[in-house]
Amino acid sequence: MAEILEVDEIAPQFKRFVVHEPAIARKHQAGQFVIVLLHDHGERIPLTIADADAEAGTITLVVQEIGKTTMEMGTMKAGDSLEVVGPLGAPTHIEKVGTCVCVGGGAGIAPMLPIARAMKDAGNHVVSILGGRTKELVIMREEMEAASNEMIYTTDDGSFGKKGLVTHALQDLIDDRG
Repeated sequence: MAEILEVDEIAPQFKRFVVHEPAIARKHQAGQFVIVLLHDHGERIPLTIADADAEAGTITLVVQEIGKTTMEMGTMKAGDSLEVVGPLGAPTHIEKVGTCVCVGGGAGIAPMLPIARAMKDAGNHVVSILGGRTKELVIMREEMEAASNEMIYTTDDGSFGKKGLVTHALQDLIDDRG
């Protein structure tokens, strides 16, 4: 069982969990995920590893409270335990390609962080396009800004960045730099 060290609400219905899981933190690569089981009678849920700190022995999971299990997970606190298996899945292929664009909206921003960071560390110019329904749902902005060379923000309601979807901003970027 892994101990939850920190739980923070980062947006409405979004929580960040820092979990003590040294073996996974050491082996994690960008794009991998874990399977989480809250208790013996719960369902197994896949969650992307949003961050890992091998020195501290921690992984960070970002959860949107939207279903039965994620809502139950949202009630957990520091000191609680859960079962975590991983890292699983093929890591994202990382190499120096020049310029790359990382696109994520809402809960899809969390898996982009380790990929953007790895692409930047490989020497790429990283342009990140982040979006959400509203400004408060464009999560992890500070972390993504640190992992990127350029940022473009969108919101469905126009409350932050460009009004529209991340796909619109991506098309505008392609048209401008094509």
